[in-house]
Amino acid sequence: MNGNATFRHDNAALLAVTSVQAPRVLSSAEFDERLAPSLKRLRLSKKLLERVSGVVERRWWSEGTSFDDAAVEAGGKAMAEAGIEAGQIGLLINTSVTRRNLEPSVASKVHNDLGLPSSAMNFDITNACLGFVNGMTLAANMIDSGQIKYALVVAGEDAQTTQETTFARLNAEDSTREDYLNQFATLTLGSGAAAAVIGPADAHPGAHRIVGGVSRAGTEHHELCVGGLNGMYTDTKGLLDNGLELVVNAWDEAHHAGWNWRSMDRYVTHQVSNSYTNAIIKAVGLVRDRVPITFPKWGNVGPASLPMTLSQEAKTLKPGDRVLCMGVGSGLNTAMLELAW
Repeated sequence: MNGNATFRHDNAALLAVTSVQAPRVLSSAEFDERLAPSLKRLRLSKKLLERVSGVVERRWWSEGTSFDDAAVEAGGKAMAEAGIEAGQIGLLINTSVTRRNLEPSVASKVHNDLGLPSSAMNFDITNACLGFVNGMTLAANMIDSGQIKYALVVAGEDAQTTQETTFARLNAEDSTREDYLNQFATLTLGSGAAAAVIGPADAHPGAHRIVGGVSRAGTEHHELCVGGLNGMYTDTKGLLDNGLELVVNAWDEAHHAGWNWRSMDRYVTHQVSNSYTNAIIKAVGLVRDRVPITFPKWGNVGPASLPMTLSQEAKTLKPGDRVLCMGVGSGLNTAMLELAW
């Protein structure tokens, strides 16, 4: 059966959203130089990466800084901005795709390093690039139910190891044009971190209400983008075509169900590339100048991408603005979450 899952929230609000940018800037031109042997052998343009994706640069962490250290930093910033003490947090959700091991959870280190209480539940939610939005929804549900009062959602991503492995693989003498195209999306990734504090709206009148939204699954397409520690393999056209269809179906059904998202003040989307952004804007009729673009300077930062963009936009949003968070994650899944600023 096809259809949306719909959720509405009664008493959950976003108190703060923060980001941490990785300090090392690497341009697509530098990536082209690292891949020069294979690009020459395969007769591919050195400017193909930047021209096709629109990613001008992305970031890596400094030596000695790990993705979970960055998630801890972002979480600390978010709690400070929200005016919430560590002892008040009842739930920590890590939504990072990046991990160094299968267990324990990334959340366990973040929980310890932030000094959260033993009463704070902590675990990982991994759902590709949708993880952060899913984490916000789960936290809002638990606040609405009265099970917790405050939640912290974090994500920290590190693209360096995967990209360096991809350089070596693509520069091998037996690599092909098909290999380059299948691993092209890996070269657009970036490193960064984000965090959000969510709490009860009735205790924070000036906070940003989490209104609700929809999600929709298209898991028959779960093999179109498969990522691991050694790389990410993507059917770029299949991902675009089927992801776009999933978004349009979810959007249309949401409007028939009473959601009015045609005139939002801001559409904060997951950041991937020129083609993905332009296709979604055209398919559902978004107002282009209300869609902030961050992928040219950050790349695709996985689940941290959307909250990092929202954190940047928070400086210009004003009370009463309506914000729609939109994303598609490999799997395929899509989600749309409305915020009342």
